[in-house]
Amino acid sequence: MLIYLRNQIWNLFFLIFFAPSILSDNFQYNSYNNHGVLGLINMPTARIYNEGSIGITVYDGTPDQKITITASPYDWLEASFFYTSIQDKPYPGFPDEDYKDKGFNFKLKLKSEGIFPAIAIGINDIAGTGFYSSEYIVSSYGIKNLDLHFGIGWGALSGGENRIKNPLIYLDERFKRRVVEVNQPGDYAFAGTGSFSPGSYFSGEKISPFYGISYSISNKILLKVEHDSTFTPGKFNYNIPSSRTSVGLEYSFNKNFTLGISSERDDYFSVKFIYKQNAASPRNQPKYKKIEKSQNDSKYDYFIKSLESNGIGVNKLYEKAESIGVEFTQFSIPNLDLIEDIIYRSKMDAGIDKDIKKDYRIADLQVYSNFNDEYEQTSKLIYKRESARSFNTDTKFNIRPYLAAREGFFKFAFLIENNSEYIIKDNFFFSSNLKYSVKDNFGDLTIPPKDTYPAQVRSDVKDYLRNFENRIIIGRAQFDYHINPKKNHHVMLSGGILEEMFNGLGIEYLYFDTMKSYALGFELFHVKKRDYKLRFGSLDYQTNTGFLNFYYRNNFIIPFDAKVSYGKYLAGDLGATFELSRRYKNGAELGVFASFTNVTAEQFGEGTFDKGIFFNIPIYKNFVNYSWRPLTKDPGARLNRKYTLNDLLIKFRPYSD
Repeated sequence: MLIYLRNQIWNLFFLIFFAPSILSDNFQYNSYNNHGVLGLINMPTARIYNEGSIGITVYDGTPDQKITITASPYDWLEASFFYTSIQDKPYPGFPDEDYKDKGFNFKLKLKSEGIFPAIAIGINDIAGTGFYSSEYIVSSYGIKNLDLHFGIGWGALSGGENRIKNPLIYLDERFKRRVVEVNQPGDYAFAGTGSFSPGSYFSGEKISPFYGISYSISNKILLKVEHDSTFTPGKFNYNIPSSRTSVGLEYSFNKNFTLGISSERDDYFSVKFIYKQNAASPRNQPKYKKIEKSQNDSKYDYFIKSLESNGIGVNKLYEKAESIGVEFTQFSIPNLDLIEDIIYRSKMDAGIDKDIKKDYRIADLQVYSNFNDEYEQTSKLIYKRESARSFNTDTKFNIRPYLAAREGFFKFAFLIENNSEYIIKDNFFFSSNLKYSVKDNFGDLTIPPKDTYPAQVRSDVKDYLRNFENRIIIGRAQFDYHINPKKNHHVMLSGGILEEMFNGLGIEYLYFDTMKSYALGFELFHVKKRDYKLRFGSLDYQTNTGFLNFYYRNNFIIPFDAKVSYGKYLAGDLGATFELSRRYKNGAELGVFASFTNVTAEQFGEGTFDKGIFFNIPIYKNFVNYSWRPLTKDPGARLNRKYTLNDLLIKFRPYSD
């Protein structure tokens, strides 16, 4: 009997600590919670998706409804941005409207799962009103189809029945007082809407444990059960919980779409919809396509055709006894590694055994070359592309969202959108964007903005949106001219309708050397505000705007791209914008930005300063470029340019990941 019990204990020990888990950080068997954080129902877990993952969570509960965008730029970091509407809580000054809130969440993995559990630390609502303000430390451990989670919560996660004294108070008394407090209903002291409040993090007299499990019933059905430590009633006037147990069931239609239904604290049912994808997946990057060889094709003919069929153009091809020199031009391949791989494969399939010297150009800007004029003069010109004007156009359906307006939580337009480009010369382009709204609900966007300091340049966005319905509007109609006055020095001249709100004329200069980790330049534009009909008319407001720009790519330990800009914004304020982003080999990009100008927090109003996220991700073989701000304010506003010189050239800079 003792031997039997000893064997069973050993088997249990082995099961807990050594059995493989199918759930650990797995993209299929983990999902976002109601707040867009990878977790259970309301509680977070220590799970984080692989780098490059991004998702959208739409949640309908009681009393809050929420939309969250979540990204994992690294496999140890998760960041999310949310909008929420709180039903039956009036918006200040608008008693008939529900309260709207927004903020950011961050989660950092401290330890991956091994013999011992994974551990993560997180902060919710880091720069919002503090309605969801909370911090936590959580651990997760998987046993085959079962995932176990246990954590400790501060702030809005400190409302469980088994509350204990915050142990950090023993280290410093300042942890006793929370800037945004949740110890008693209504006992809150705001630090300032939209501001960071590091003095409140991990503070408060009490903390609460939370825990739960997720169990994979099948590869499509996931069961979640948790002990919910959400503070109630709290600022939302949640019901006093009938139970601290929440139960949820989620069904995955495929690897991207999930529907979840939950019973929260035995008080109400909620529904959430999740879309997720690994934007950095190699499956989302171009693959080399081998083409059939015609009997009449020479090896150079085949080489050129192979490159062009894979998105790389050839302007010229020179031949010497020991090498060939090729002037490449390309627009569709997102990074240098892929470009080099396609060139190598095309060379091998064509049967070319000579070395290739390369000249990379885009928009006729010479980005890199390892042969010069002397090489060209002493070589035989085998091929030269005939200059010809060309016209490219693409029409597709699109959705234009407008979230968290005081008139309604979700406003949108269902658009037919055309993007066209007319190549007049290799370095001279005309591009246009035309839209037609098939259906929208922008008509009732009539409540004016509260703050328009120092000039109204973005906060009148509703006046533009109301003119979308039943008419063709011009989103962009601009000319771009590129020149290379000197090696590594690039200039772009742009003019016309530059975006939905501004037309104008300007210049950008960039020093860019592919062998260096940095680039620098400036941009200067004179712009005039477009009228609300979105055709060719203008309003009276005009200004000069310009910036000094510095770009840096880091390839050490933690790869990232950074951009710092200093100058004058559209509204006339002066200051700097900081951007951090992560680019991937397939062209996907995830990033955040913040602008700090000479407009004070009081003058800025709600939100304190301009900030937001941006991403460029592949969806159904097309890249979607989108920037999301918590609020549309005038300070910190910049032109929404089609692209910058760095956008064009950055794909030729090596990036180790």
